[in-house]
Amino acid sequence: MFTIPLAWIQLTYQKGRLAIAIAGIMFAVILIAMQLGFQEALFKSAVLLHLNLRSDLVLIHPSSNNLLNLKEFSRRRLYQAGGFAGVKSIYPVYIGLAVWNAPELGVKEDILAIGVSPQANPFLFPNIKPDLDKTLIPDVILFDRGSREDFYGTVASEYEAAIAKGKILTKEVANRTVKIGGLFNMGVSFAANGTFITSEQNFLRIFPDRLVGNISLGLVQLEKDADAIRVRDAMRSQLDQDINILTRQEFIDLELNYWAEATPIGFIFNLGVGMGFIVGVVIVYQVLYKDVSDHLAEYATLKAMGYSNLYLFGLILQESLLLSLCGFLPAILICVILYKLTQSSTGLLMELDGDRILQLFFVTVSMGSISGTLSLRKVQTADPAEIFN
Repeated sequence: MFTIPLAWIQLTYQKGRLAIAIAGIMFAVILIAMQLGFQEALFKSAVLLHLNLRSDLVLIHPSSNNLLNLKEFSRRRLYQAGGFAGVKSIYPVYIGLAVWNAPELGVKEDILAIGVSPQANPFLFPNIKPDLDKTLIPDVILFDRGSREDFYGTVASEYEAAIAKGKILTKEVANRTVKIGGLFNMGVSFAANGTFITSEQNFLRIFPDRLVGNISLGLVQLEKDADAIRVRDAMRSQLDQDINILTRQEFIDLELNYWAEATPIGFIFNLGVGMGFIVGVVIVYQVLYKDVSDHLAEYATLKAMGYSNLYLFGLILQESLLLSLCGFLPAILICVILYKLTQSSTGLLMELDGDRILQLFFVTVSMGSISGTLSLRKVQTADPAEIFN
């Protein structure tokens, strides 16, 4: 089978058809890669804040199912949770959407606002504590460097230029003038194009209708030797049912499940991957079917010479795999460029790492294998008695 490369010779016999087939496979691979990349970017960006919160347990309202739909609950529940054995510290967090006014762009855009106690510092962002202390000053906020400039302006570069000149940069949020006191790095998500952090007092100034006694999140940090599951279960059994107590991973999973199952976004991405796979299978199948049909007499001749159906099946599978690989390699190079362009344009985390390339490789090989298997039926019709009759 491998002494004479019949599979490769047949594929390259009509170079125009081969080029069209490779282009079709490239399109299918790129479509699948982009859908998988967008899906992963969605999931990664959705939990950026979750991953940067200093907590082992999280208290939320039972009706809350994602970050932008957090219902408020009584702060007293967090204080009660702080009295359980194994609890080291507690952090109340206020979250809301405010309107950011960017007159230089002529737009007003919602921005994610987070209010915390600067002294507690419930964040894992590196080197944020000195800047967070500045939010104790009225109307001072910290701006996310990763926020989209086409919605909020060039705040990060303006701030650095103002600092270099010893000036204070001011912006407008919810019809209130605020001062930029520092920057931090988080990034955008499908739900929020930008974020700022401030103190509890400044948050309540921006949201005058919010009550100080009602919070969005309650963060609980445990002692090193405390078991998160055991403390969680103890809280669930003793605290009222008007709060939901989750481990850190459960809080992350709640957000991921919301985007994957409760919204059409997850379905759309999965549908795109499925359609791309079907397109690839159909393209390879059509090429192989046409190739088998054109060379049916040659296959019949091989049968007459004593070659078995198994040999011919292997030949077709070789063609399908070679065709898939010819489309896979250039498609990956194009995907690298598209991922970088998408990340620079949107701020979403698009990474074509080794695991993703390996995943795409197996998907491409599967497309070729399925197509080759479907084409085998045509080979079986190559009957020497009928063709040479």
